[in-house]
Amino acid sequence: METILMDGKALAKKMQEQMRAQVSALTAEGKTPGLCVILVGEDKASQVYVRNKEKQSEAMGMNSRVVRLPETISEEELLKEVEKQNEDDSMHGILVQLPLPKHIDEQKVLRAIRYEKDVDGFHPMNVGNFFLGNESALPCTPYGIMKILEEYNIDIEGKKAVVIGRSNIVGKPMAIMLLNKNATVTIAHSRTQNLKELAKEADILVAAIGRGHFINADFIKEGAVVVDVGMNRDSNGKLIGDVDTESAKGIAGYITPVPGGVGPMTITMLLQQTIDKVK
Repeated sequence: METILMDGKALAKKMQEQMRAQVSALTAEGKTPGLCVILVGEDKASQVYVRNKEKQSEAMGMNSRVVRLPETISEEELLKEVEKQNEDDSMHGILVQLPLPKHIDEQKVLRAIRYEKDVDGFHPMNVGNFFLGNESALPCTPYGIMKILEEYNIDIEGKKAVVIGRSNIVGKPMAIMLLNKNATVTIAHSRTQNLKELAKEADILVAAIGRGHFINADFIKEGAVVVDVGMNRDSNGKLIGDVDTESAKGIAGYITPVPGGVGPMTITMLLQQTIDKVK
């Protein structure tokens, strides 16, 4: 069986071209979309993510702002900075890059972002609205995955989906999005018994367990659609997914590669949700 690689990088590029035109039209009306990213401390991975967000939002023609704050900032000072951005009408989207230093309560900071400006979909108001099926900001990674499945005309209705991973950022919202498209969904995780057998029943398998090459051919049903959310490093420092793609080839019908699959879509959906907030 030929395995089709679902190219998230190409889809992101296509969507970003459309978004650039959207931003250009809004700017012509004097309404340039603005995204503010607040970065606390010197975490190397966070710095790379923030640089990418800054670069890509600028490439869209958006108003990009990065607020860099020291690791030693107090929770109170950080909350004041969030409020300052809440009050700034030129910023349509605000996100605080996680993780935050240990002395700061992440949930308190995320709740401080005005929910109308939350473009990560993490504010409890947005989480609640999403769960109830109301209009809301959506978590960007599962939202991007749904766009990939749509692009490749993957039929979800009535299919058996297994999501391995139960994080609030990917696993849980991914399960709800698939459920909303009428899939029959099972959420599995590191404590699930008979994980291999369960995964092998899935027509759509989403791997978000955070363990490099944990999922191999033994977990995959013939012809299944496999979505790899993993971002791990092997012993040589090379980026690898949760799925051993080479062993899955010839068994899976479709698979997202790492890199170039889900990753580029996460940032694309973040930018799209910022643009969508411009009224």
